Amino acid sequence: MLDTVEETTSSLFEFITFSAGGQNFCLEITQIREIRRWTPVTALPHTPNDVLGVMNLRGAVIPIFDLAAKFNLGSTQDSERNVVIVASASGTTIGLLVESVSEILSVETSAIQETPDIKSEATRQSILGVISVEEAMVRVVNLEAVLEKDPGTPA
Repeated sequence: MLDTVEETTSSLFEFITFSAGGQNFCLEITQIREIRRWTPVTALPHTPNDVLGVMNLRGAVIPIFDLAAKFNLGSTQDSERNVVIVASASGTTIGLLVESVSEILSVETSAIQETPDIKSEATRQSILGVISVEEAMVRVVNLEAVLEKDPGTPA
């Protein structure tokens, strides 16, 4: 079901949960390199609205995405709580601006439900599944989809 999530020997998955656009999301913990305080980035011309710019991370220049903007949930408002999650997918390192990081979530494989079919290809590509946590739903982000060009845009 979750092709990009590696299963542990006990069939538990560990995720870091965070908020973007007022919604709950998570990434598998092995995809995350570090979590940093928000600092201004260097903007680049002609970038999509969800690309804020680039940041120097110990000599490597990485793109910084506003995850809320990427998922059409509005732009992330400036706040002291904002953080950048530095993550890797397919050998590419990126930063994701989010509102806040919440907790580490350990769940059994059976707790991860498939993304409902809501007739949106972008949703099916961006969200690998959903996890019910108390009264909320946490979406499992497909980091590969964040790196891909928006569906429906010309090549």
